[in-house]
Amino acid sequence: MDKVWLPSYPSHVPATIDTHQYHSLVDLFLRSVSQFSARPAYSNMGKVVTYAEFERLTRQFAAYLIFGAGLKPGDRIALMLPNLLQYPVALFGALRAGLVVVNTNPLYTERELEHQLKDSGATAIVILANFAHTLEKVRDKVAINTIITTELGDLLGFPKSLVVNVVVKYVKKLVPAFKLPDAITFNQALRLGKEYAHGYKDAAPGHEDAAFLQYTGGTTGVAKGAVLSHRNLIANMLQAEAWAAADLVPGQEIVITALPLYHVFALTANALFALKMGAKSVLITNPRDLPAFVKELAREPFTFITGVNTLFNALLNQPEIGTVDFSRLKIALCSGMAVQRAVAERWKALTGVTLLEAYGLTETSPAVCVNPVNLADYNGMIGLPISSTEVSIRDLDGNELDIGTEGELWVRGPQVMQGYWQRPDETAKVMPGDGWLRTGDIAVMNEQGFIKLVDRLKDMVLVSGFNVYPNEVEDVLASHPKVLEVGVIGVPDEHSGETVKAFVVKKDPSLSETELREYCRQQLAGYKRPKQIVFVDTLPKSNVGKILRKELRQLSV
Repeated sequence: MDKVWLPSYPSHVPATIDTHQYHSLVDLFLRSVSQFSARPAYSNMGKVVTYAEFERLTRQFAAYLIFGAGLKPGDRIALMLPNLLQYPVALFGALRAGLVVVNTNPLYTERELEHQLKDSGATAIVILANFAHTLEKVRDKVAINTIITTELGDLLGFPKSLVVNVVVKYVKKLVPAFKLPDAITFNQALRLGKEYAHGYKDAAPGHEDAAFLQYTGGTTGVAKGAVLSHRNLIANMLQAEAWAAADLVPGQEIVITALPLYHVFALTANALFALKMGAKSVLITNPRDLPAFVKELAREPFTFITGVNTLFNALLNQPEIGTVDFSRLKIALCSGMAVQRAVAERWKALTGVTLLEAYGLTETSPAVCVNPVNLADYNGMIGLPISSTEVSIRDLDGNELDIGTEGELWVRGPQVMQGYWQRPDETAKVMPGDGWLRTGDIAVMNEQGFIKLVDRLKDMVLVSGFNVYPNEVEDVLASHPKVLEVGVIGVPDEHSGETVKAFVVKKDPSLSETELREYCRQQLAGYKRPKQIVFVDTLPKSNVGKILRKELRQLSV
């Protein structure tokens, strides 16, 4: 498409970025913590950690992983944590040790956790005690040798750490009993790492070495690990910096991090980009506690916030949002799901700042397109291809289509993954060659290079920015002994963007909705569970027996 988007770039945005500015994410980390050593790096529950303190903690953790746990470069370590100070310490400690990080959703059921740990080959895990009972149930089925548990208040300093942990465990009773006798605590790991630190030396991974296995369903319901290299993440971080360079000042920004850092959007936009900018990242552990979230916003003179449409919508509907001072806000970035016009317009009216829609995928680390930061108003577009990124709109045979014609969005750039972990067949389906990635999304480009997302070629359901794959939900429901057949689709929902709806054919007439919901509760994370269950006599099928989800959608209209 002759890069028709380049003339639409703001004047400060370059056509390309140079990934060779950094040897690895470890190189990026070391330079940033040195440059911004006296600046605050993270705050959480009132505790502030400077970049110098952050460097020390990650060095101790890395030293433990190497000398205490005996891990070696290339080994996989799972992080099963919400937004706590422990997450970035574990993340960058693992990278400094040369490990590959396997981000793991804390809400996973034992079935989901077992699959990811087995598939990734992870040999170590850092897990919040609140979820350790799930790990206990699969402990004997996976190859985990090192277990590091942590509690919510562990890095908050005495006496606050004690108070928080006691309240969470004994007052709110949010820590189910578990037995992991071979586990070590996070603070024990840090203390041991301090003893080992004298012999510690940072790993030196290269551009093409894997940094993350970021799990996604891709184009099917089978959870696969997208192999994201150090170069992939460096590229996307530099692309983000190029886009926002004219508006943000290194060492002076405050970023609100409400999206979980284990999600690829926050991983790049908050963990890595904020590090590069020397920003203070305010970690919101439980954004669902909206009154507390709003109070946190009112305390911090923040300049940058990321989120999904449902998060911004929820904030707008909080009675106390008027107490928040938005006068210093420069950028509000929304991705992970489509932005609703009503939300964008209300956000602009409240804050004076345009809600910028962006688009990406796990497979692209994640950013592909972003709207210009100087965009006057919401435009219904996912933006322009970012620096060093090519896009192409193609038909199902891979032929490029003309401007203004709808087709599948293809992407090529330094942020595109290496492939799916140990799944060459699945990789070949989405990476046909010459560096291109088929996104599975239907889009159209205008003459200025702005792209509008039309529909999803794949049947994925987006629930509050999280991917739900109908095949996976169908597999779980179909495994119930009283279920004959099932078809799953996504339907619009005013709160979460989309929600899961299941059409079920009974094998046993005694099957009830309550029984099926309880089964789902045991097998699926909350956002994957069907919000609507409809019992039907038959399911619409093609002549080869494939369930026709398109007809199921028509039934839901």
